Amino acid sequence: MLMMDNKKLTLKLKEKAWAEGFALAGIASIPGSSRINLRTQALERWLERDYHSEMKWMEADRRKNIESLLIGAKSVLVVGLNYLSNESQKKPNFKFGKFSQGDDYHRVITKKLKKIGKWIETKSSDCKWKVCVDSSPLLEKAWAEESGIGWIGKHSNLINKKYGSWLTLGFMILNKELIPDKPSKPLCGQCDKCVDHCPTNAITEPFVINSELCIAYHTIENREEKIPSKIANNLNGWIAGCDMCQDICPWNNSVPTNESVEVKPKEWMTNLDQEALKWSDEEWADKLKGTTLKRIKPWMWRRNIQAAINK
Repeated sequence: MLMMDNKKLTLKLKEKAWAEGFALAGIASIPGSSRINLRTQALERWLERDYHSEMKWMEADRRKNIESLLIGAKSVLVVGLNYLSNESQKKPNFKFGKFSQGDDYHRVITKKLKKIGKWIETKSSDCKWKVCVDSSPLLEKAWAEESGIGWIGKHSNLINKKYGSWLTLGFMILNKELIPDKPSKPLCGQCDKCVDHCPTNAITEPFVINSELCIAYHTIENREEKIPSKIANNLNGWIAGCDMCQDICPWNNSVPTNESVEVKPKEWMTNLDQEALKWSDEEWADKLKGTTLKRIKPWMWRRNIQAAINK
Protein backbone atom coordinates (compact mmCIF):
# COMPACT_ATOMS: atom_id res chain seq x y z
CA MET A 1 0.00 0.00 0.00
CA LEU A 2 1.32 3.45 -0.99
CA MET A 3 1.31 5.66 2.13
CA MET A 4 0.24 9.30 1.86
CA ASP A 5 2.48 11.94 3.38
CA ASN A 6 1.00 13.91 6.28
CA LYS A 7 0.32 17.05 4.27
CA LYS A 8 -1.60 15.23 1.56
CA LEU A 9 -3.45 13.07 4.06
CA THR A 10 -4.51 16.18 5.99
CA LEU A 11 -5.91 17.82 2.87
CA LYS A 12 -7.68 14.68 1.64
CA LEU A 13 -9.19 14.08 5.07
CA LYS A 14 -10.80 17.51 5.08
CA GLU A 15 -11.93 17.12 1.46
CA LYS A 16 -13.63 13.87 2.43
CA ALA A 17 -15.41 15.64 5.29
CA TRP A 18 -16.73 18.35 2.96
CA ALA A 19 -17.80 15.69 0.45
CA GLU A 20 -19.80 13.97 3.20
CA GLY A 21 -21.80 17.16 3.68
CA PHE A 22 -20.03 18.77 6.61
CA ALA A 23 -19.96 22.56 6.35
CA LEU A 24 -16.67 22.83 8.22
CA ALA A 25 -13.58 20.71 8.81
CA GLY A 26 -10.40 21.54 10.73
CA ILE A 27 -7.43 19.78 12.30
CA ALA A 28 -5.93 20.23 15.77
CA SER A 29 -2.79 18.67 17.17
CA ILE A 30 -2.87 16.81 20.48
CA PRO A 31 -2.28 17.84 23.29
CA GLY A 32 -3.15 21.27 21.86
CA SER A 33 -2.13 24.77 22.84
CA SER A 34 -2.34 26.46 26.24
CA ARG A 35 -5.96 27.44 25.55
CA ILE A 36 -7.00 23.80 26.05
CA ASN A 37 -5.67 24.00 29.61
CA LEU A 38 -7.51 27.29 30.12
CA ARG A 39 -10.78 25.79 28.83
CA THR A 40 -10.26 22.77 31.09
CA GLN A 41 -9.80 25.05 34.09
CA ALA A 42 -12.97 26.93 33.10
CA LEU A 43 -14.85 23.59 33.02
CA GLU A 44 -13.58 22.79 36.50
CA ARG A 45 -14.81 26.15 37.84
CA TRP A 46 -18.20 25.58 36.18
CA LEU A 47 -18.50 22.17 37.82
CA GLU A 48 -17.42 23.54 41.20
CA ARG A 49 -20.29 26.05 41.03
CA ASP A 50 -22.66 23.13 40.32
CA TYR A 51 -23.84 24.92 37.17
CA HIS A 52 -24.20 21.54 35.43
CA SER A 53 -27.02 20.65 37.87
CA GLU A 54 -28.06 17.01 37.28
CA MET A 55 -25.86 16.53 34.19
CA LYS A 56 -23.38 14.48 36.21
CA TRP A 57 -21.75 13.01 33.10
CA MET A 58 -20.03 16.36 32.68
CA GLU A 59 -17.86 15.44 35.68
CA ALA A 60 -16.05 12.62 33.85
CA ASP A 61 -12.29 13.05 34.29
CA ARG A 62 -11.73 11.67 30.79
CA ARG A 63 -13.30 14.87 29.41
CA LYS A 64 -10.15 16.69 30.50
CA ASN A 65 -7.79 14.35 28.64
CA ILE A 66 -8.46 13.63 24.97
CA GLU A 67 -5.60 11.11 24.90
CA SER A 68 -7.59 8.82 27.21
CA LEU A 69 -10.04 8.22 24.35
CA LEU A 70 -7.47 6.73 21.96
CA ILE A 71 -4.05 5.33 22.82
CA GLY A 72 -1.37 7.22 20.91
CA ALA A 73 -3.74 10.06 19.91
CA LYS A 74 -1.86 12.78 18.00
CA SER A 75 -4.47 14.68 15.96
CA VAL A 76 -8.18 15.34 15.85
CA LEU A 77 -10.37 16.08 12.84
CA VAL A 78 -13.21 18.40 13.90
CA VAL A 79 -16.29 18.78 11.69
CA GLY A 80 -19.32 21.04 11.85
CA LEU A 81 -22.74 20.11 10.43
CA ASN A 82 -24.97 23.06 9.52
CA TYR A 83 -28.45 22.26 10.83
CA LEU A 84 -30.24 25.44 9.75
CA SER A 85 -32.96 24.79 7.16
CA ASN A 86 -35.61 27.07 5.70
CA GLU A 87 -38.31 25.07 7.46
CA SER A 88 -36.59 25.28 10.85
CA GLN A 89 -36.97 29.06 10.79
CA LYS A 90 -40.77 28.95 10.57
CA LYS A 91 -42.73 29.70 13.74
CA PRO A 92 -44.79 26.71 14.94
CA ASN A 93 -47.32 26.83 17.77
CA PHE A 94 -44.73 25.31 20.07
CA LYS A 95 -41.00 25.84 19.67
CA PHE A 96 -38.19 23.31 19.31
CA GLY A 97 -34.45 23.98 19.38
CA LYS A 98 -33.34 23.99 15.74
CA PHE A 99 -30.62 21.41 16.46
CA SER A 100 -33.29 18.85 17.32
CA GLN A 101 -35.75 19.17 14.46
CA GLY A 102 -34.21 16.78 11.95
CA ASP A 103 -32.68 13.31 12.23
CA ASP A 104 -30.68 12.46 15.33
CA TYR A 105 -27.42 14.32 14.65
CA HIS A 106 -25.44 11.81 16.72
CA ARG A 107 -26.28 9.10 14.19
CA VAL A 108 -25.89 11.38 11.16
CA ILE A 109 -22.44 12.62 12.18
CA THR A 110 -21.21 9.23 13.38
CA LYS A 111 -22.22 7.54 10.13
CA LYS A 112 -20.41 10.15 8.02
CA LEU A 113 -17.25 10.06 10.14
CA LYS A 114 -17.12 6.27 10.12
CA LYS A 115 -17.18 6.36 6.32
CA ILE A 116 -14.20 8.71 6.45
CA GLY A 117 -12.51 6.37 8.92
CA LYS A 118 -12.93 3.41 6.58
CA TRP A 119 -11.48 5.52 3.78
CA ILE A 120 -8.42 6.55 5.76
CA GLU A 121 -7.68 2.89 6.53
CA THR A 122 -7.23 2.33 2.79
CA LYS A 123 -4.68 5.16 2.62
CA SER A 124 -2.81 4.54 5.86
CA SER A 125 -2.96 0.97 7.12
CA ASP A 126 -1.42 1.77 10.51
CA CYS A 127 -3.90 4.55 11.26
CA LYS A 128 -6.12 4.08 14.30
CA TRP A 129 -9.14 6.34 14.81
CA LYS A 130 -12.08 6.93 17.11
CA VAL A 131 -15.27 8.84 16.37
CA CYS A 132 -16.81 11.07 19.06
CA VAL A 133 -19.96 13.17 19.12
CA ASP A 134 -21.19 15.08 22.18
CA SER A 135 -22.14 11.91 24.03
CA SER A 136 -18.41 11.18 24.46
CA PRO A 137 -16.36 12.66 27.34
CA LEU A 138 -14.59 15.29 25.25
CA LEU A 139 -14.12 19.04 25.64
CA GLU A 140 -15.91 19.51 22.32
CA LYS A 141 -16.12 23.25 21.78
CA ALA A 142 -12.58 23.85 23.05
CA TRP A 143 -11.18 21.40 20.49
CA ALA A 144 -13.38 22.89 17.76
CA GLU A 145 -11.92 26.30 18.59
CA GLU A 146 -8.43 24.78 18.58
CA SER A 147 -9.04 23.34 15.10
CA GLY A 148 -9.90 26.76 13.69
CA ILE A 149 -13.51 26.12 12.66
CA GLY A 150 -14.93 28.70 15.06
CA TRP A 151 -14.74 30.38 18.45
CA ILE A 152 -16.74 29.97 21.63
CA GLY A 153 -19.29 32.78 21.94
CA LYS A 154 -20.57 34.42 25.10
CA HIS A 155 -23.62 32.11 24.95
CA SER A 156 -21.11 29.20 25.15
CA ASN A 157 -21.94 27.91 21.65
CA LEU A 158 -19.35 27.67 18.89
CA ILE A 159 -19.59 30.46 16.29
CA ASN A 160 -18.26 30.45 12.74
CA LYS A 161 -18.08 33.58 10.54
CA LYS A 162 -20.16 32.00 7.77
CA TYR A 163 -22.38 29.49 9.57
CA GLY A 164 -22.93 31.31 12.84
CA SER A 165 -23.71 28.99 15.73
CA TRP A 166 -26.13 26.68 13.90
CA LEU A 167 -23.65 23.80 14.06
CA THR A 168 -23.48 20.37 15.61
CA LEU A 169 -19.95 19.04 16.09
CA GLY A 170 -18.21 15.76 15.41
CA PHE A 171 -14.69 14.53 16.06
CA MET A 172 -12.33 11.89 14.76
CA ILE A 173 -9.31 11.30 16.97
CA LEU A 174 -6.36 9.78 15.09
CA ASN A 175 -2.94 8.38 15.97
CA LYS A 176 -1.44 10.27 13.00
CA GLU A 177 0.44 13.54 13.14
CA LEU A 178 -1.48 15.77 10.74
CA ILE A 179 -0.96 19.42 9.78
CA PRO A 180 -2.98 21.52 12.26
CA ASP A 181 -5.02 24.58 11.38
CA LYS A 182 -4.60 27.85 13.25
CA PRO A 183 -6.89 28.14 16.29
CA SER A 184 -9.77 30.59 15.95
CA LYS A 185 -9.73 34.01 17.56
CA PRO A 186 -12.87 35.16 19.41
CA LEU A 187 -14.78 37.83 17.48
CA CYS A 188 -17.65 38.69 19.81
CA GLY A 189 -15.94 41.87 20.94
CA GLN A 190 -18.09 44.03 23.18
CA CYS A 191 -21.37 42.56 21.94
CA ASP A 192 -23.49 41.26 24.84
CA LYS A 193 -26.78 40.71 23.00
CA CYS A 194 -27.01 37.03 23.92
CA VAL A 195 -26.31 37.79 27.58
CA ASP A 196 -28.90 40.56 27.73
CA HIS A 197 -31.57 38.69 25.73
CA CYS A 198 -31.86 35.61 27.96
CA PRO A 199 -35.14 36.10 29.88
CA THR A 200 -34.00 33.99 32.86
CA ASN A 201 -30.46 35.40 33.08
CA ALA A 202 -29.01 31.95 32.55
CA ILE A 203 -25.82 33.48 31.09
CA THR A 204 -24.57 34.62 34.49
CA GLU A 205 -21.46 36.14 32.88
CA PRO A 206 -20.01 35.89 29.38
CA PHE A 207 -19.30 32.23 28.46
CA VAL A 208 -20.87 30.89 31.69
CA ILE A 209 -24.30 29.18 31.70
CA ASN A 210 -26.10 28.24 34.89
CA SER A 211 -28.14 25.22 33.83
CA GLU A 212 -30.61 25.75 36.67
CA LEU A 213 -31.66 28.99 34.95
CA CYS A 214 -31.61 27.65 31.38
CA ILE A 215 -34.84 26.92 29.49
CA ALA A 216 -33.10 24.34 27.28
CA TYR A 217 -31.88 22.44 30.34
CA HIS A 218 -35.26 22.35 32.01
CA THR A 219 -37.21 21.29 28.90
CA ILE A 220 -34.75 18.53 27.96
CA GLU A 221 -32.84 17.37 31.05
CA ASN A 222 -34.94 18.26 34.10
CA ARG A 223 -36.67 15.12 35.43
CA GLU A 224 -38.71 16.90 38.11
CA GLU A 225 -42.51 16.74 38.01
CA LYS A 226 -42.81 20.50 37.57
CA ILE A 227 -40.69 23.10 35.83
CA PRO A 228 -39.60 25.88 38.23
CA SER A 229 -41.93 28.87 38.05
CA LYS A 230 -39.20 31.29 36.94
CA ILE A 231 -38.53 29.05 33.93
CA ALA A 232 -42.19 28.25 33.22
CA ASN A 233 -43.10 31.95 33.24
CA ASN A 234 -40.51 32.64 30.54
CA LEU A 235 -41.00 29.68 28.19
CA ASN A 236 -42.53 31.82 25.44
CA GLY A 237 -43.60 28.65 23.64
CA TRP A 238 -40.36 26.69 24.04
CA ILE A 239 -41.04 23.04 24.88
CA ALA A 240 -37.82 21.35 23.66
CA GLY A 241 -34.66 23.41 23.93
CA CYS A 242 -34.35 27.16 23.43
CA ASP A 243 -32.62 29.27 20.74
CA MET A 244 -33.21 32.76 22.12
CA CYS A 245 -29.54 33.52 22.81
CA GLN A 246 -28.64 32.30 19.32
CA ASP A 247 -31.51 33.96 17.48
CA ILE A 248 -30.33 37.36 18.70
CA CYS A 249 -26.67 36.78 17.74
CA PRO A 250 -25.52 39.07 14.87
CA TRP A 251 -23.38 36.24 13.46
CA ASN A 252 -26.60 34.32 12.77
CA ASN A 253 -28.20 37.03 10.63
CA SER A 254 -27.30 35.64 7.21
CA VAL A 255 -26.35 31.99 7.60
CA PRO A 256 -26.78 29.81 4.48
CA THR A 257 -29.32 27.05 4.94
CA ASN A 258 -28.81 23.32 4.59
CA GLU A 259 -31.59 21.77 2.52
CA SER A 260 -30.56 18.19 3.23
CA VAL A 261 -33.37 15.92 4.40
CA GLU A 262 -31.21 15.10 7.45
CA VAL A 263 -31.91 18.48 9.06
CA LYS A 264 -35.43 19.07 7.75
CA PRO A 265 -37.94 19.38 10.64
CA LYS A 266 -40.28 16.47 11.23
CA GLU A 267 -43.78 17.33 10.04
CA TRP A 268 -45.37 16.65 13.43
CA MET A 269 -43.14 19.30 15.00
CA THR A 270 -44.33 22.01 12.64
CA ASN A 271 -48.01 21.15 13.26
CA LEU A 272 -47.93 20.35 16.99
CA ASP A 273 -50.82 21.75 19.03
CA GLN A 274 -52.56 21.08 22.34
CA GLU A 275 -53.97 17.81 21.03
CA ALA A 276 -50.52 16.35 21.74
CA LEU A 277 -51.47 16.32 25.43
CA LYS A 278 -53.75 13.39 24.56
CA TRP A 279 -51.05 11.34 22.80
CA SER A 280 -50.22 8.02 24.41
CA ASP A 281 -46.68 7.02 25.34
CA GLU A 282 -46.68 4.75 22.28
CA GLU A 283 -47.66 7.61 19.98
CA TRP A 284 -44.86 9.76 21.40
CA ALA A 285 -42.36 6.94 20.94
CA ASP A 286 -43.38 6.62 17.30
CA LYS A 287 -43.07 10.37 16.68
CA LEU A 288 -39.68 10.59 18.37
CA LYS A 289 -38.14 7.62 16.56
CA GLY A 290 -34.92 8.61 14.80
CA THR A 291 -34.68 12.02 16.50
CA THR A 292 -32.41 13.33 19.23
CA LEU A 293 -35.48 14.25 21.29
CA LYS A 294 -36.10 10.70 22.50
CA ARG A 295 -34.27 12.03 25.55
CA ILE A 296 -37.48 13.86 26.50
CA LYS A 297 -39.88 11.27 27.93
CA PRO A 298 -43.62 11.38 27.06
CA TRP A 299 -44.58 12.62 30.53
CA MET A 300 -42.01 15.42 30.16
CA TRP A 301 -43.54 16.49 26.83
CA ARG A 302 -46.92 16.78 28.52
CA ARG A 303 -45.34 18.72 31.39
CA ASN A 304 -43.55 21.10 29.01
CA ILE A 305 -46.58 21.70 26.78
CA GLN A 306 -48.84 22.28 29.78
CA ALA A 307 -46.35 24.74 31.26
CA ALA A 308 -46.16 26.64 27.94
CA ILE A 309 -49.96 26.77 27.72
CA ASN A 310 -50.41 27.96 31.30
CA LYS A 311 -48.00 30.81 30.65
